[in-house]
Amino acid sequence: MAITASMVAELRAKTDAPMMECKKALTEAEGNFEKAEEILRVKLGSKAGKAASRVTAEGVVALAREGDVAALVEINCETDFVTKNDSFLAFANAVAEGIVKHNPADVAAVGGLPLAMEGFGPTLEDVRKGLIGKIGENMSVRRFKRFAGGSVASYLHGTRIGVVVEFDGDETAAKDVAMHVAAMKPVALSSAEVPAELVAKERSVAAAKAAEDAAVAQAAGKPVQSDEIVAKRIEGGVQKYLKEVSLYNQTFVKNDKQTVEQMLKEKATKVKSFTLFVVGEGIEKKVDDFAAEVAAQVAAAKSA
Repeated sequence: MAITASMVAELRAKTDAPMMECKKALTEAEGNFEKAEEILRVKLGSKAGKAASRVTAEGVVALAREGDVAALVEINCETDFVTKNDSFLAFANAVAEGIVKHNPADVAAVGGLPLAMEGFGPTLEDVRKGLIGKIGENMSVRRFKRFAGGSVASYLHGTRIGVVVEFDGDETAAKDVAMHVAAMKPVALSSAEVPAELVAKERSVAAAKAAEDAAVAQAAGKPVQSDEIVAKRIEGGVQKYLKEVSLYNQTFVKNDKQTVEQMLKEKATKVKSFTLFVVGEGIEKKVDDFAAEVAAQVAAAKSA
């Protein structure tokens, strides 16, 4: 049986073993993947780890546009080094373009989109697996959003932050808002739209701070504020937070004399929504403690 490059790449993606070892194992196993994996485990032992199990907290944000349709996508990898790899960047752009053209229902459906590059294919998932084998790092399509049927403005800050703004009105003003969102990272258009869980968290923080201040005052023999005043302080803190994280209330980055809402009114422009992707946001990175790992290995060797 002929051993193809895509077969070798797929086995490499599953085992993280060197390319030549994968080819040898597949040849010996006559193309049987299960048997080839077993051969690699015997030959390489623990070196044949699984790249697919590793955390992908680095990556890039890519944007594609075609007419009035656009797509913003986050593609993750394991290290910052790979974010500069030409093959990885080409893949990210191809994913964004595929989403624009084919309108997949969700991230799971993205893998089935047609794509062929660098000898891998015919689906996007085949290319992803092939590039994992070629580059030697896990990579994944984390999230995307597709925009169609309206005016959009966009801004990419390098490859780590991407913003798309849906708007009616002046395109330059909308682009300025996209840049503002990348810099100030609001969580909602208005105070009323800030998610309830974030408001509750901020109220809890303000209450804890008030309780701490009361304890300090009491320990110092100073008068403690009444419950009514404390409640007003807490609510004041919450309202301050809401203004800081809502787009309309934020001070416009290009003019500190006006809010974003005032700028938009001046430009007769309405922002209907914004989407902000920051690479790795919310992903828990694994931090390796090399000294602890070495100590553990030494201890294991002594007890053996």
